[in-house]
Amino acid sequence: MHSEMTQAELGQRVGLTRQTIAAIEAGKYSPSLEVAFQIAEVFGKRLDEVFQRVPVTSE
Repeated sequence: MHSEMTQAELGQRVGLTRQTIAAIEAGKYSPSLEVAFQIAEVFGKRLDEVFQRVPVTSE
């Protein structure tokens, strides 16, 4: 199992800044498919276990 990982540590492992990781977590930024796979791999999870598509609603 992975211990707690900081945003900065995850960013270092996948080549992103801490700020970008924070934006991904907050749903303000969508990573490229390659980065999404790398993040899932860091946690030993499938892509769909880490990321879920949120439908865009039209108003």
